[in-house]
Amino acid sequence: MSSPIRVFGADWCRDCRRTSKQLKDLGVPFDYVDLVADEAAAEVARQISGRTNIPVVVYPDGTHHVEPSNADVETKLRELSLI
Repeated sequence: MSSPIRVFGADWCRDCRRTSKQLKDLGVPFDYVDLVADEAAAEVARQISGRTNIPVVVYPDGTHHVEPSNADVETKLRELSLI
């Protein structure tokens, strides 16, 4: 599992900002894909999640969350031994 975490989101999205802040606060590196700056990435996020909701958080093991709570993210990070 060497792939970084990817967060597909937009600055106008409160949940996207919250999830990004949580990862930063926990010191977990991640790649942020700005769906406003990269409109084609919105289709990638939709293909991953099957939905248009954001954020889409993709983990190194290939799983993902859509609009996760902080508890969901923390549980997954612990499962992956990233925190």
